[in-house]
Amino acid sequence: MRVKRGLAAHRRHKKYLSAAKGFRGGRSRLYRTAREAVERSLQYSFIGRKHRKRDFRTLWILRINAGARLNGLSYSRLMHGLNKAGIALNRKVLADLAVYHKDDFAKVVEMAKAAL
Repeated sequence: MRVKRGLAAHRRHKKYLSAAKGFRGGRSRLYRTAREAVERSLQYSFIGRKHRKRDFRTLWILRINAGARLNGLSYSRLMHGLNKAGIALNRKVLADLAVYHKDDFAKVVEMAKAAL
């Protein structure tokens, strides 16, 4: 018996074209260019999820450094002092303290200074 594959191809094309909604020109209308654009956009979104983690870590380090310098320490000296004191706060929490809870952050810096 003859197998007709039009339905499968139509579904596959429809999947890519619906994912390409909002793209400009042929990238949202023509199957081949839409498929290329969608696959590339998926690659960029995968890479972007890795970059976001990287970007946040640099932001946290900047904020911790600014807060530490207001309290008379550099970032590296602060982190060394925290390690020596056995204080296991991650950079996200430290950055939050440095921005929104300055008095608590000052206490943490004093503990790090004492350990140095």
